[in-house]
Amino acid sequence: MALVNEHFLKLPNNYLFADITKKVNAFRVMNPKADVLSLGIGDVTQPLCPVVVEAIHRAADELATAESFRGYGPEQGYDFLREAILKNDFLPRGIHLDIDEIFINDGAKSDTGNIQELIRWDNSIGVTDPVYPVYIDSNAMIGRAGIKGDDGRWSNVVYLPCNAENGFVPQLPDRRVDVIYLCYPNNPTGTVISKNELRKWVNYALKNDTLIFYDAAYEAYIQDPDIPHSIYEIRGARKCAIEFHSYSKTAGFTGVRCGYTIVPKELTAATLQGERIPLNPLWNRRQSTKFNGTSYISQRAAEAIYTPEGRQQVNATIAYYMQNAQKMLTTFRALGYECYGGENAPYIWLRTPNGTGSWQFFEELLYGANVVCTPGVGFGPSGEGYVRFTAFGTHERTEEALDRIARWAAQ
Repeated sequence: MALVNEHFLKLPNNYLFADITKKVNAFRVMNPKADVLSLGIGDVTQPLCPVVVEAIHRAADELATAESFRGYGPEQGYDFLREAILKNDFLPRGIHLDIDEIFINDGAKSDTGNIQELIRWDNSIGVTDPVYPVYIDSNAMIGRAGIKGDDGRWSNVVYLPCNAENGFVPQLPDRRVDVIYLCYPNNPTGTVISKNELRKWVNYALKNDTLIFYDAAYEAYIQDPDIPHSIYEIRGARKCAIEFHSYSKTAGFTGVRCGYTIVPKELTAATLQGERIPLNPLWNRRQSTKFNGTSYISQRAAEAIYTPEGRQQVNATIAYYMQNAQKMLTTFRALGYECYGGENAPYIWLRTPNGTGSWQFFEELLYGANVVCTPGVGFGPSGEGYVRFTAFGTHERTEEALDRIARWAAQ
């Protein structure tokens, strides 16, 4: 008989956002006339910018004639997009990559989950806490995370707390860890890391032969010129880090699906016998076997954001969301809430008042103001006592949600 992968049975029954949806739907059934406003799930609301839409139309037209039709594309991505990434995202920052180090994907979520296939099941992993759930769940599915305890911690995961008490700056592990996940600007806290702090992580990785998985999905939201956009701005990072990027929140591609992963050619991992194996050709082999490539239409759409018009239009959308973030910060702080993020990222991390639990605050806000947030504990043990708000709504819906919260908080 076929035997199930029992590691899946160790996972919670639902993904965090499925739980949120279930609770919101239950509320709507009981309150059918309520207009629920969501500042929780981080989906975008602004339409694709005009140059992207034009590129999609042109690409679709190309597929409508035999002369310009394209079938299977290269699993690594088309060169026209990879070259645009090199010239626009890295060279201006003094980062020199080879085109073969860039792998186009259908969004960062896929690759941040799949990348763990490159390493043995018994590698130790470290995560900043709170953390994007995909990092741990994908490792749990193969058995690397161990067993989840009653305190929400997995037995084989090294947790690196990030909270107000340490200024949301994770401390280096007090022992050697094989693989460490970092995400900056951070989801869910909205906080960032300085070059000096990031350099400490690269130095730790080089000293301890540690692999860093660096999620830079929100780098386009960085406003502070001193904050790094890429881990490769740090000397030596090419020997220890894989980096993930996404167009989902940058250019509204949550439905279009496109992003990319950088796997440097210098990056290696060891066999049990001590032989050093380059990871770039392994990832290329994995993608060629399990991935048929991102759609041509999506890649042409992504290419368009690197045009002068595209950059201007995308930057305008980012500014739109950051206006929401600033309004949220101002309102929450005026109401007496302690909150973080929102200055270099589209997320606000709010400490719940009077020791209220994350899920309790979520339900009180839902039933009291008909506004949805995300319980911080869903991102890890250190998220208890916090909730996350996103700035991806429209100005009008965000204003209405904040007005409701203000009236609710005053009761």
